[in-house]
Amino acid sequence: MALSDIALCSRALIRIGAAPITSFADGTAESEIAGALYDTVRDALLSAYAWSFASGQIALSQIVTAPVADYDYAYGLPNDFLRALSAGSGSRGRGLNYRIAAGALHTNAPDVILSYVFRPDEASFPPYFDQALIARLSAEFTIPVTENTSRSEAMFALAEREFQRARQIDAQQDTPSAIEAFPLVDVRD
Repeated sequence: MALSDIALCSRALIRIGAAPITSFADGTAESEIAGALYDTVRDALLSAYAWSFASGQIALSQIVTAPVADYDYAYGLPNDFLRALSAGSGSRGRGLNYRIAAGALHTNAPDVILSYVFRPDEASFPPYFDQALIARLSAEFTIPVTENTSRSEAMFALAEREFQRARQIDAQQDTPSAIEAFPLVDVRD
């Protein structure tokens, strides 16, 4: 069952003993806190790992303004961009030397395929990520809502365990990476 941003925040608030919310503007202290923190906590958790459901590739469009130094081309980043994973050219999504600066990708390649972490809709969050996000939101909400620092520490420890669990589950959804080139073995030949 897909959870909305309000449902995720409500479950996090319930975990710390607070009342659930019906919107970010329902006039309660809990809704103000949830509205102020939700987007940044969600984006931080999404960008902390290359989640399979939030990773994608896109061909970037070159922008008119060239980099001042070091690279020949600049490319605009997608609107849902959170973090770069790699960049490639042609039919490869990796292998380019690049830098993200001033909201653009700078490189020497005339065309770029970006592999990146994006901001998906909450409806596409898998249950294991929902649980990690709810745990993290609970930890972030604890001090502003309850003013209890010892509970906050316990909630942050729980959030870290949920994050590690979610990463392990997500990592099982991909073929393990093989070592493509290993210089020590190549030297022996």
